[in-house]
Amino acid sequence: MANAQADKGGFLNNLGRIYALYTGGFFGFIILVGILEQLGVGQKYLGYMFMGLTIIVYAFIGIVSRTTDVGEYYVAGRSVPAFYNGMATGADWMSAASFIGMAGSLYLLGYDGLAFVLGWTGGYVLVAVLIAPFLRKFGAYTVPDFLAARYGGNGARLMGVIVLLACSFTYVVAQIFGTGLIAQRFLDMDFQVAVYVGLLGILVCSMLGGMKAVTWTQVAQYIVLIVAYLIPVVWMSAKKFGLPLPQLTYGQALSSISQLEQEFVQKGLATQASLNTTHTAPFSRYSPANYFWLIFCLMVGTASLPHVLMRYFTTPSVRDARQSVAWSLLFIFLLYFTAPAYAAFSKLEVYSTLIGKNIADLPAWVYSWGKLGLVNICGKAAASAEAVKASCAALAGHTGVLRLQDFGINPDVVVISTPEIAGLPYVITGLVAAGGLAAALSTADGLLLALANALSHDIYYKMVNPNAPTKQRLIISRVLLVVVAIAAAWTASQRPADILAMVAWAFSLAAGGLFPALVLGVWWKRTTKQGAVLGMAAGFFATLGYLLVTRYFPGFGVQYLGMSALLNPVTWAPIVDLKVAMAAPNAMDGWVTLAHPLASKVGWFNINNISAAAFGLPIGFAVMIGVSLITPAPSKEMQDFIDECRKPRGKAMMDEKSGLVASH
Repeated sequence: MANAQADKGGFLNNLGRIYALYTGGFFGFIILVGILEQLGVGQKYLGYMFMGLTIIVYAFIGIVSRTTDVGEYYVAGRSVPAFYNGMATGADWMSAASFIGMAGSLYLLGYDGLAFVLGWTGGYVLVAVLIAPFLRKFGAYTVPDFLAARYGGNGARLMGVIVLLACSFTYVVAQIFGTGLIAQRFLDMDFQVAVYVGLLGILVCSMLGGMKAVTWTQVAQYIVLIVAYLIPVVWMSAKKFGLPLPQLTYGQALSSISQLEQEFVQKGLATQASLNTTHTAPFSRYSPANYFWLIFCLMVGTASLPHVLMRYFTTPSVRDARQSVAWSLLFIFLLYFTAPAYAAFSKLEVYSTLIGKNIADLPAWVYSWGKLGLVNICGKAAASAEAVKASCAALAGHTGVLRLQDFGINPDVVVISTPEIAGLPYVITGLVAAGGLAAALSTADGLLLALANALSHDIYYKMVNPNAPTKQRLIISRVLLVVVAIAAAWTASQRPADILAMVAWAFSLAAGGLFPALVLGVWWKRTTKQGAVLGMAAGFFATLGYLLVTRYFPGFGVQYLGMSALLNPVTWAPIVDLKVAMAAPNAMDGWVTLAHPLASKVGWFNINNISAAAFGLPIGFAVMIGVSLITPAPSKEMQDFIDECRKPRGKAMMDEKSGLVASH
């Protein structure tokens, strides 16, 4: 035991040296791949190198970090320094939606896409001020643990597990979907097979070592993803404007885009309708109400996601939990501050190098992505030069020159295709793919662990078999992790929606079901057990019901978003005749899936379904407060417990061996 503690202390004391060597080695690997590219090694093999080596490194960390200690498995031994916990949280947070989906949505949504940036970053203010330090002071293993102790009994625990399962499963499906897209393109395999290949990479990181392995893997993954995200856009900024600071040249890129658009109109290469996807003006796609509701739901969802809150259980103290929130914001800021510039430079490259080009002379990347059905030319997948010629020849009056309205790209591949679009060396393309994989894997690890822990710790250990030995609990957790992962991979293989849409749904589910109970549990001592359970149920099922109705039953008192133009299912180009689209709502599911949230379905009060918590959240608060006021107040002991939980200092209030609240 003493040797184990010494090894642990030696590892923690040398974290800076270990990750500095890792970072240097990663840059050395990038240089090596670049040299091999210049020597003529095929792109396929370079892609294998990037995918294979990074997954091997993550797997190595996971295996080395394996543990049979319950505290290390669930909360990394509560020994993760604030700086590294912030980095791990950044990786946990910056999922496939942030890395892959955000810039693509900004590419298509323009100004309105900033709602995602504002909502996700603003949510960390709520985390720091309202929730994270107090959950750390409490000292639980999981979010349902806190709910059970705060509200007494297993009713709140069970409701917390239900919400956790719904939001985390939805979220992890999006991550596995992202790994499938990357593996499909760079390993040249069928998408259905690719999602299971991505799943293997996820499992080797988290199954053996739990939170301990996930933490140190996520630190390594953050380094990969932030390097991969910054290098291409820095390169393009220096290439276009002579300054390697894309955040400062972003305005020049937007100005160049506007000038090119006007030239396209004058030359007959674009119509005003085809420019509707630029949207540099505010509220072009979202009404002001939808724009701000989306920001609000994403903020509140951020402060409610169990896999994010779990990260703050791993710090040594309450103070470290607060500091790690600040570090998290810094590490997340680096990517989010760059995403709008990434979208602008990507669009500028498309405009500069593709529009106006002869159909017979399209670059190879068009066909690489087109054969996957992710780039369309003239209304058809650009699977080959022959297919493009045939589809454009079928259009009346087409001159053989690519127009803006002829080109369509799926938003989920904008980021990972941009290096190819910009003509950067393939080593950069492989690097971006490795970064996207790191983002998806890091978040999927945390989500699967949250799901498995909820089932093994909160359901099996706390409710079914409280006498289960440690070894049995860990075995069950690992088995459940595999089962849930396979179910998520199967769901992802069915392509249920685009990445950003699925993630936004997860945020609304977490916000509607958990946020009132977490906030009132800390800040209103009068909240009762009955109020919490009924409020969580009301908020969650109101949110879920609105999501299901607006997504799958559009005829049930719901209409489609009344925009001046929606998107075509094949070309992603605007279509104006809404009556035709609304006449066959089921036929629209394919293109809503591809173009969401540009073509979001909306319902009562004209609120998009990705902002479903706009209904569930106020209902949850109202029911929780109303029922609490008409039921007996919590005991004085519980109210004293809440007072103690609010204090910023002191030891954890839960006894980790017994799982009971310690006396104070």
